[in-house]
Amino acid sequence: MKYMIMMFGGVGETLRDRTPEWIAEMHALLMGIDAELRESGELVDSQKLMDPRAAKTARFVDDAALPTDGPFAEVKESLAGYWIIEGTEERALEIVSRVVKYIEFPMEVRQIMDQPPAM
Repeated sequence: MKYMIMMFGGVGETLRDRTPEWIAEMHALLMGIDAELRESGELVDSQKLMDPRAAKTARFVDDAALPTDGPFAEVKESLAGYWIIEGTEERALEIVSRVVKYIEFPMEVRQIMDQPPAM
């Protein structure tokens, strides 16, 4: 099974009250998990996302899609990055538990829908 592990947070909100040491340790933790997943062959894909201030938003306005630089989707937490792993739900939850214990921000695990075999 494939699972997407999503990390949420905004740069300002996540790092506002954190020390440089905390930020360095968080970076080391995330890079360590990334390396672990790569070495074990569990990693399918992993990406970090730009700050949400660089996002574009599309809304349905006057019977048409209108892409804009904002206002942005109204969410307290925005997607900051993700891992897609091949493994079990238990393994995905073990990974997020390690990160959440340190960063104290929510993460989400979602199974990726199985795709039918190519014909």
